[in-house]
Amino acid sequence: MASDISKSSAAEVLQAANDKVFIDLLWVMIAGFLVFFMQAGFALVETGFTRAKNVANIMMKNMMDFGVGTIIFWAVGFSIMYGTDVWGLFGFSNFFLSDALQADGSLDTWLYAEWFFQAMFAATAATIVSGAMAERTKFTGYLIYTLFISAIIYPVVGHWVWGGGWLADLGFYDFAGSTVVHGVGAWAGLMGTYILGPRIGRFVNGKAKRISGHSVALGTLGVFILWLGWFGFNPGSTLGADPSFARIAVTTNLSAVGGALAAMLIAWYKTGNPDLGYTLNGALAGLVAITAGCAVVSPASAVAIGFIGGAVMFYGTRFLEKIQIDDPVGAIPVHGFAGIWGTLAVALFAQQPYSSSFEGLFFGGSAYQLLIQAVGITAVLLWTIGTAYLVFKVTNVTHGLRVSEVEELNGLDQNEHGMTAYPDFFGVDEVRDMMDLDIEQELTLVKEEKLKIDL
Repeated sequence: MASDISKSSAAEVLQAANDKVFIDLLWVMIAGFLVFFMQAGFALVETGFTRAKNVANIMMKNMMDFGVGTIIFWAVGFSIMYGTDVWGLFGFSNFFLSDALQADGSLDTWLYAEWFFQAMFAATAATIVSGAMAERTKFTGYLIYTLFISAIIYPVVGHWVWGGGWLADLGFYDFAGSTVVHGVGAWAGLMGTYILGPRIGRFVNGKAKRISGHSVALGTLGVFILWLGWFGFNPGSTLGADPSFARIAVTTNLSAVGGALAAMLIAWYKTGNPDLGYTLNGALAGLVAITAGCAVVSPASAVAIGFIGGAVMFYGTRFLEKIQIDDPVGAIPVHGFAGIWGTLAVALFAQQPYSSSFEGLFFGGSAYQLLIQAVGITAVLLWTIGTAYLVFKVTNVTHGLRVSEVEELNGLDQNEHGMTAYPDFFGVDEVRDMMDLDIEQELTLVKEEKLKIDL
């Protein structure tokens, strides 16, 4: 009788364990689906914030960021990120997910789920760059960059922090990727736009000229989609159905609202209008800022982190304009500057009972964690800037990275893809025909008008 009870208890324990594994697996996959949906958000934000003549090009780049990036991350990137550690610098095993087929002939289902979730993160890092380099980049040159960031640049950083590398050993903390994902995308984008130079007409006589995007509706919809996707990005990084994901969703949401409010209020004060573009990017900056510390801070701290993140984004955008760096969608201040702030904020706002390993400086902790966070940020920044600069520079010299002036004015949709996103409206070709101008004459005309173009 006692033996039967023991067997029954063991069976119940085994069933409970199997149920827990299944629930964890299900949660990770659902979170991955949400992060995948962020690709649609990025596509809409970048499209809405840029001009109608480049819509198809932006959509194509977002499509192939995911396409090319997913293939190379399956073949190489995931192995470098999570493979057997080599000197704390990179991984080296499990290429093409070969370890999923085990020696006994069974399949490691969890490895498939882990790869899927992490592949969505890799796609996010790659996609951030397309916005910073929008409206003047050759499609083929951009594909070369996508290959390298998904195969090497991002996976190496991921290994340092999440794959058991040297920053993990140091104690660097980035729960869901303010630096690992968003910082990498932003600094790669900074190098790309630096080498490309600004769009024609963006800076005239040393002053920034606003080039408005063609659809605030698409941009706004894209931000809401990204916001939704972030509930997979941050809570999903628990990598299991841990009850803490409810609290992480709360801190994520509150920080986004804080960022939007800060950006709106500052823009209102500075410009006299509650600017929608700044407000949208403020929400994204709040989301980026909380990504590093969403699991270790209180809801009240999340509001503060997001609010400061929105302010950092606003003044970061103005700073880039001052030094004539042309970032059409604000990718660098949103993902880079706000990402730095959010990663440092971990060491300031972490507190019990949310954080069990360390406390932030504002809640009785020491400055040691702040130093570690700064070291991690600096290392990732230097690695990404150095490698991305090399990739873009070599591509620019050997293949060419920027389209010609004529092609830029005509629009990348026509010249790169042979199509237009809005065929029912007059495009540049139709306007040129009515004016009886060829494309070289149009270029001359635009230059004579001090590059005042509104297409």
